[in-house]
Amino acid sequence: MPDILGGLSHLPSPAALEAWSCRRPALAPDNSAVAFVSDQDGSPRVWVQPLGAGLDAWPIDTGPQPVVDVSWGPTGERLAVLLAPGGGEHTQVWTVRPHGGELRPLALPNGSAALVRWTGRGESVLLAETSAAGLTRAELADALTGVRQVIAVGELLWPAAVSRDHARMLLRRGPRGLRRMYAADALPGHPPGGERDLLPGLHGSTDQGALSPDGEIAYLVSDAGRDRAALLAVRRNAYPVVLAERPDAELDRLALSADGRRAVLVWNEHGRLALDVVELPAAHVRTLPPPPADVVTSVRVAWDGGTAVLAAESPEESSHVLLCDLFAGTYRYAAGAGRLPDATGAELLRFPARDGLELAAWLYRPPHAQGPAPFVVSLHGGPEDQERPTFNPLYQNLLAAGIGVLAPNVRGSGGYGRAFREADDLALRFRAVEDVADCAAALVRTGAADPSRLACMGWSYGGYLTLAALVTHPRLFRAGVDMSGIADFETFYARTEPWIAAAAVSEYGHPETDRDLLRALSPLRAFDRLAAPLLIVHGTQDTNVPVHEARQAFEAARARGVPCDLLLFEDEGHDIRNRSNRISLVSKVLDWLGHHLWASPAA
Repeated sequence: MPDILGGLSHLPSPAALEAWSCRRPALAPDNSAVAFVSDQDGSPRVWVQPLGAGLDAWPIDTGPQPVVDVSWGPTGERLAVLLAPGGGEHTQVWTVRPHGGELRPLALPNGSAALVRWTGRGESVLLAETSAAGLTRAELADALTGVRQVIAVGELLWPAAVSRDHARMLLRRGPRGLRRMYAADALPGHPPGGERDLLPGLHGSTDQGALSPDGEIAYLVSDAGRDRAALLAVRRNAYPVVLAERPDAELDRLALSADGRRAVLVWNEHGRLALDVVELPAAHVRTLPPPPADVVTSVRVAWDGGTAVLAAESPEESSHVLLCDLFAGTYRYAAGAGRLPDATGAELLRFPARDGLELAAWLYRPPHAQGPAPFVVSLHGGPEDQERPTFNPLYQNLLAAGIGVLAPNVRGSGGYGRAFREADDLALRFRAVEDVADCAAALVRTGAADPSRLACMGWSYGGYLTLAALVTHPRLFRAGVDMSGIADFETFYARTEPWIAAAAVSEYGHPETDRDLLRALSPLRAFDRLAAPLLIVHGTQDTNVPVHEARQAFEAARARGVPCDLLLFEDEGHDIRNRSNRISLVSKVLDWLGHHLWASPAA
């Protein structure tokens, strides 16, 4: 058995834990530097990397709170920064100078604020503020004066874009999976004009949108009226036109240049990426060469429209910054920790579920395994998120310890079309739970896994799915790890943020009209079937899935005599952002899974 039980000093792959990330990069207006969020000194904060040869990056002091996002203003004078006080979900927007200093609050709501984008008009920023009661206000804020103007208010609302003259706006409304995009007037000093549904009568969801600078054309990322998300254009008072679509891939991201003449499209091909450039409004599409990474998590076009800045990663390399010349199709490395020499890559595995629906998973084989090895089935959040071949320190440490990972996309995951995404809605969720067992069976059929040494773990919705699989198939897994998961839908709906509860109804069911279904779906109500030892991990500042879910699951498991441990992080919310906490998390999970998977079956 590998020596993984001796604490932090004996972690098998410390390089994977120490590899810092660069996320949400934004170029300066003159392309002289790139700002990004990095945890290279332990906690996520803003760093600025000048792009001249041999120049060092510098951090920007925005206080002790973790940073989630950064965006560079069009004049180059200020950065907008999204902070997460206490590591939780109630975020705030501040602005700061690119060399530090003059830190100013812009949005400190009694709830959560979000930074949408700079509008391109002076130092104006489009913001979204969601109150504790779940009501969202779309606002235009002046980063110099702090003056803010409310341009729209509503539940399950998101301001997707605003024209440069602030006369037109795009508003997204509705719960996840059923979002619709509307165009409306947003003239200063006037009440908002009537909203126009841009894709009326078409079933589906429109998650992203951008406006041409004059507000005359809306560019939408939507699967409305089709199975896979495509790029649509809607002119004022005209029918939508398809600008770009693929039969075997979904449009994942859209980044529009400031002048509206060029867009970068990120396509999702089974989780890996492909990039196109679209010249607008003629819709001439050029395919870019593949970047030196598997996944792009962020893309922004420079103010001059000639360069795109990407946050990219692969299983062997943490998130880093790439610059792409949109004319030459070449890539340049700008910032990052570099490739890990001993990291293990992923292979795509495709197989049928018991009802014939095709599923896909990323298979990480232990590099030095001799015969069938212990394996963990790792389940992503969402449920409409997607498992992709990204950098995961926990995976790399498990692999170094001789434990393989199968990371599937069960029904309900994103990236495979609307029909697949909706295949777990409401009572269909029982089939998603069965998918977990089918994933384990497919894994064993490969010959890579020892069927007597399987574990299950997941984060957020994946934590819920882990608990559901453990009580539905109590003898299938030797151990489980639930991270930030829902244990009981009744307590989840009663304690989560109001807007999260409202958005979840279309996925899980209504807490009143679907009460019996939600009780049947709740793992906690079947804990008398729990047999596998369970580790529960949660951040106490989590208001998405409140920590009560973890505490009641822990108490219920212990009351039934099931070995259970609880790891709480007092300074984290729904995500684990601080590197020291991630090290503690990886250490604990390695300890837990190593003990239960490497022990003899009779132990």
